[in-house]
Amino acid sequence: MPILARVAVRSVERLSPSFARIELVGDDLADFGTDGPTLDQRIKLLFPAASGVLPELFADDWYTEWLALPDEERPRMRTYTIRSIAGEASSGEHSEKRLYVDFVLHPGAHGPGSDWAVAAGPGDEIMVVGPKLGEEYGGIEWLPGDATRLLLVGDETAVPALVSIIESLPADATGSAFLEVPVAGDVQDVSAPEGLKVSWLPRDGAPVGGPALAAVGGLLGFDATPEDVTSVEVEDPDLWETPIYSSSGEEVAALENGPVKAADDGEDGRYAWIAGESRMVTALRRHLVNELEMPRKQVAFMGYWREGVSMKG
Repeated sequence: MPILARVAVRSVERLSPSFARIELVGDDLADFGTDGPTLDQRIKLLFPAASGVLPELFADDWYTEWLALPDEERPRMRTYTIRSIAGEASSGEHSEKRLYVDFVLHPGAHGPGSDWAVAAGPGDEIMVVGPKLGEEYGGIEWLPGDATRLLLVGDETAVPALVSIIESLPADATGSAFLEVPVAGDVQDVSAPEGLKVSWLPRDGAPVGGPALAAVGGLLGFDATPEDVTSVEVEDPDLWETPIYSSSGEEVAALENGPVKAADDGEDGRYAWIAGESRMVTALRRHLVNELEMPRKQVAFMGYWREGVSMKG
């Protein structure tokens, strides 16, 4: 069963022009978390509706209760990734755990998460649905198995997950990470293994996903310019292809014998994790899987959002 936590803002840190880190606290967070690194752990955030009031929901049936609410009272729900969790559950009356979530502040675009983060201040409340310590929850797609060469790609919506993953890597990890952000001021410091080359790609007006597409093309040897991403047709608006799940219904690897191992069956030990705007993800999937014939069990392609389309949760 997930944890449904009512949390309040403790602090807001403006990291850069496009990012704000919000510290969330609350007694309901005492048992919140994972039994290992948070990696790309997804959670649901519920923002107050127009009324500004958060309803009473219960963890065992929260989604049904949420659906049953009148639209004007139903909190707006969006998916985010955990940036980090700090502190321990207190033996006293109050929990000392702190949940950190990095929000993208989309210029010129409005959504419940971005709008809330822009105006958030100490004491403002939202609700979090996420993992409970000691219980299976799902929501982590980072499954590199025994891969020896890594490719990580994402735009600003995937940066919190990417940085969390990079910081968790073993010292001998090798490969390349491409993190696309809106402007140069969004570049962050990240602690990475010596063998992992981290490249920040400020768009500075280029099409969303374009710099990442071109950078991967330069690495892997296929022709691509930043403008190429604008002509990509998204056939699957909910593109989500991982070693254990396929939104298109393709055959996926079974986990009956343990975690997926990227280098099984004589493969070359590569593993790719790619997330962000759907056109960029779609384009890279076509190049890696269709043209370069990278085995499906060695890739994860996730459409976190689609430019110009309001996501529903």
